[in-house]
Amino acid sequence: MRIVDSAPALAEALERPRSGTAIGLVPTMGSLHDGHLSLIRMAAAECSNVVASVFVNPTQFGEAQDIDRYPRQLDRDADLAATAGADLIFAPTVDCMYPDGFETWVEVTDTGRGLEGDARPGHFRGVATVCLKLFNIVAPDIVYFGWKDAQQTAVIHRMIRDLDLALTLRLGATVREPDGLAMSSRNTQLSTEERERASLLPRALTAGVAAYTAGDDPSDAALAVLATDNGIEVDYVQQMTAHDHRLLCAAVRIGTTRLIDNVILEEPA
Repeated sequence: MRIVDSAPALAEALERPRSGTAIGLVPTMGSLHDGHLSLIRMAAAECSNVVASVFVNPTQFGEAQDIDRYPRQLDRDADLAATAGADLIFAPTVDCMYPDGFETWVEVTDTGRGLEGDARPGHFRGVATVCLKLFNIVAPDIVYFGWKDAQQTAVIHRMIRDLDLALTLRLGATVREPDGLAMSSRNTQLSTEERERASLLPRALTAGVAAYTAGDDPSDAALAVLATDNGIEVDYVQQMTAHDHRLLCAAVRIGTTRLIDNVILEEPA
């Protein structure tokens, strides 16, 4: 597995396979888990060449301690990505992505409001900007993201449409632990007790789906479940529409770890 950390090195590595073949990009911040690997396997099934990017993007973190705690395991990530079907790891340096004097940002306005946009001001500006840079550097034909970050995928989809980017967005299903908790790199930050608490989040969302099906308020139902544990701090439980699907989305804090998740309430007809 080849790891490159600059745009020129990536261009050299992709120069031969780029001709006449499809390139798939799976953007990640590393600490890969089965959710990431499912996206890499999707890409490998559709593309002749698969690039997995690993970059802990400083501009999408609102809290310095959060980025400092984010796990970094590049060699492990490279081994896992190769097993799943990736051909190349692009692990750019911060200087590569944000050179001295960097001052150009991408703002996706309405789609980036509410939910994560309100809870983490500036977050989607950092996400959209780094993704556009990755798309320009890698020049993929298809990019792969997971449903777990539903609002993020809606922001990226809007950016692709509005800026006429010549690429296709593919979404992979949320991959879950046996107790229903959505896989996330942040799950490793939970203590044993906190991990047990975290299992209440998918149970709350499941209760929300049942309420919605019965004609009741899904947010109220989910909040009622979360309220049974005073060790869970709720940021929000709200509905949103993304990719023509009606979703129930939630963000909670357990100790110092923030988790997000969503479930589909209604699919397009």
